[in-house]
Amino acid sequence: MPAPGPQSRWTVLLRALLLIPQFVVVWVLSVVAFVLTVIGWFAALVLGRLPNLVADYLGSYVPYETRVTAYLLLTVDRYPPFRFQAPEHPVQVELRPGQLNRLAVLFRIFLVIPASVVQGLAFAGWWMVSFVLWLIVLVLGRMPQPLYEATTAILRFRMRCTAYLLMLSSAYPKRLFGDEPGSEGPVSATRPLVLSGAGRGLLVVFLLLGLVSWATGSVTASVNSDDDNDGGVGPAQHVLAPLVPGL
Repeated sequence: MPAPGPQSRWTVLLRALLLIPQFVVVWVLSVVAFVLTVIGWFAALVLGRLPNLVADYLGSYVPYETRVTAYLLLTVDRYPPFRFQAPEHPVQVELRPGQLNRLAVLFRIFLVIPASVVQGLAFAGWWMVSFVLWLIVLVLGRMPQPLYEATTAILRFRMRCTAYLLMLSSAYPKRLFGDEPGSEGPVSATRPLVLSGAGRGLLVVFLLLGLVSWATGSVTASVNSDDDNDGGVGPAQHVLAPLVPGL
């Protein structure tokens, strides 16, 4: 990804509305991705790798979804195109599907849980203060560097978790807090992704906020469950509690 630059305040203001068509497309693509992942899981247990057709689709789906998420998180101002191949877009994802450890494939859904919990907490923490972050970008017309670093770190780690879960990579998700300086030649603002002290601090804040969100949601869901037993809460609210943070 490129370094943070100026953004149109109009597109920032209407960002969520502009993305509604993309949300629909990503949902449809994700349904297909789920079916192919199940097929690919069985095939990988036998072949030790994903079939080419499955790898090609999933290897195109992950960058597409990542571009949409990057636009949603206000890290770029370029609208994601409605196609898999987008070499002109500033957000690029490099995936190298290859041989897989069959034992790791067998237990993939369990192995990914720790990394998924970490990325879920960071993502939830970002969303807890998303309105404030949106206002900052709207007023300044750009994303401040520390916020950009923390946000792209979450985005990158989330992409790595998805790629690992979908068996596009045998490398376990790592380096949420960025890369070491000089770990590789500079390719872009996020490769290598070197976080400043402020960026790391913001990332810690997001993780702590995500933990608070999870704890609050768990307590609230428990209280609602007790109230349901007493007839104090309707069934609709009971169903929504696990789906809406803080409900």
